[in-house]
Amino acid sequence: MTSADLPYRLDRTLTIRAPRTTVFAFFTDSARWAAWWGAGSTIDPRPGGRVYIRHPNGIEAGGEVLEIDAPARLVFSYGFASGTPMPMGASLVTLTCEPHARGTRVRLVHEFGDEAARDEHVQGWRYQLSLFANVVADDLHRDVATRIDAWHAAWAEPDTAVRERMLASVATPDVRFRDRFSAIEGLSELLPHIAATQRFMPGLALARDGEIRHCQGMVLADWIATSADGQPRGRGSNVFILDADGLIESVTGLWR
Repeated sequence: MTSADLPYRLDRTLTIRAPRTTVFAFFTDSARWAAWWGAGSTIDPRPGGRVYIRHPNGIEAGGEVLEIDAPARLVFSYGFASGTPMPMGASLVTLTCEPHARGTRVRLVHEFGDEAARDEHVQGWRYQLSLFANVVADDLHRDVATRIDAWHAAWAEPDTAVRERMLASVATPDVRFRDRFSAIEGLSELLPHIAATQRFMPGLALARDGEIRHCQGMVLADWIATSADGQPRGRGSNVFILDADGLIESVTGLWR
């Protein structure tokens, strides 16, 4: 089977804020493969290796690995174990991963022998690649709540050197911070800004209030500010944007 035998193409691209090796691991490890296809799905990542997909509704599909060049390219045949729109291995899927300024650019090319079969897969791949982007982000940012807590704790840390280490471990050097009282660019501005906050609002502490909400590198976290006597002085939410390495690259604070 060659591209000449499969004249109908479906072409999609998306950018995932994660390193290329992290993204490609979801094409070569069966546990990760199953995380975005469905429980029981497996892949044998070598030429001639079996590709097996078991969708959550029980439909079975797959084929075999034809080419693999980690972490750049995976090619496999694809079809269905029974029913329509095409038999097992009757189409060709190529997934490529390219370095991108914001992580990894993933390109899918699915080649078909039948136009109707191609059309039936347009929404399916739109949905499946959305699941893929989320499971990659969830894996990369599985400890994000700890980083959010460190960000909040740094605002009450009295030791300048300790505060700087805390923020440097969870945020990029050029981290941006915005709220009703702040327009900060980089740690070099953020550190003295926090020191000023401690001077004019002594004893004020921030803490996360409830569970975080995370989607593909964007995190929403509610917070509460308390005074030295433990009384609440303010509430709000922070919107965090994470970079491809999981560090905080921007924060927008919204007061209630």
